[in-house]
Amino acid sequence: MSTKVELCGIEIDNPVIPASGTFGFGKEFAELYDINCLGTFSFKGTTLEARFGNPTPRIAEFTGGMLNAVGLQNPGVDHVIAHELPEMKTFFHKPVMANISGFSIEQYVKTCEKLDKEEQVGWLEVNISCPNVHGGGMSFGTDPVSAKEVTQAVKAVTTKPVIVKLSPNVTDITAIARACEEGGADAVSLINTVLGMRIDLNRKRPVIANKTGGMSGPALLPLAVRMVYQVYDAVSIPIVGMGGVSSAEDVIELMLAGATAVEVGAANLVDPFACKRIIDDLPDVMKKYRIENLKDIIGGAHSWEKM
Repeated sequence: MSTKVELCGIEIDNPVIPASGTFGFGKEFAELYDINCLGTFSFKGTTLEARFGNPTPRIAEFTGGMLNAVGLQNPGVDHVIAHELPEMKTFFHKPVMANISGFSIEQYVKTCEKLDKEEQVGWLEVNISCPNVHGGGMSFGTDPVSAKEVTQAVKAVTTKPVIVKLSPNVTDITAIARACEEGGADAVSLINTVLGMRIDLNRKRPVIANKTGGMSGPALLPLAVRMVYQVYDAVSIPIVGMGGVSSAEDVIELMLAGATAVEVGAANLVDPFACKRIIDDLPDVMKKYRIENLKDIIGGAHSWEKM
């Protein structure tokens, strides 16, 4: 029985990857368990300059999950390279995924160029889909032309695999995915959060200071499965699936839809051991569904259409 998969030419022990924004730079989780059990993790979204993020309150809960509008708070790429990566090397001994955001193509390029030189970085996850900041992020991820331009610009200055993170806040996610593939993307990851809102009944105003936030949590799983399934038919590059994942069964479902690897987001905020639990449960779930090798099930739910 094998849980190993290959993501853009790099073999990982299992397909479970904590999603950016929910795992920091790994330090807090490494104090709880040995995070080397992970396939890898996508570290905190990093921009060219340090960002304080959005005003508070930034979080709102709902029955099926949560909304967040943190706004890409991070110490900036130079600080990450000088401090976070060296510290990370002491407790995580595998290639890590660098998550990168920007407000212009030039910012994406400069940030990717810097992180591309770092030995620890295995993949560059280029986030063109953040719904929580104004004037950047999602503005690139909702237009195929812009998505392709960002992808091409980043690929021109990098040697490592580029995974473009897509927004579900579009009419046709397959058009964006194809544009990224045409621009040279080595893979795509999806879905990022869905734009949502909550209103405080007592105060009669939005709960979140930003008014809207990114919706995540278990309620998103069917949407993520649908979009991964559609994108698998539209492109020939690997897919990293995410959205509402909280169990080993969810991982299997997204892989059957077409994902090569699966990111776990909001579940980490509810249970800091979520990813470890999912990895521990994978062998039993594979046995239950008569799966010998996870590589063999990628896109498996499409095979019935060809019969």
